[in-house]
Amino acid sequence: MVRHTRLKSLLTGLVLYALAALMIGYFGVNAYTGKYGLNARQELDQEIIALTSELVRLKKERAEGEQRVSSLRSSGVDPDMLDERVRYQLDYANPRDLVKVIKPN
Repeated sequence: MVRHTRLKSLLTGLVLYALAALMIGYFGVNAYTGKYGLNARQELDQEIIALTSELVRLKKERAEGEQRVSSLRSSGVDPDMLDERVRYQLDYANPRDLVKVIKPN
């Protein structure tokens, strides 16, 4: 009887330690690979860098577009810009322009 009680208490202790080790292992693995883990943080940092560079590019592109639009406003129309846009939109050419026609294949 004493042996069974001692064996039972020993096994109970081992099972409790094993369960605690499994729980610690589970949370440790999730801390590294989980949705908010260290791995995900590195991926988020890389995505932040990529999106920041894209934001800089888009801001530059927007500034160029705003500059083109400001040159077409009625308060200060740039004649060259207006001439370019009209020729492009209406598909016209000046009689003094050299036009090269490219036939599609």
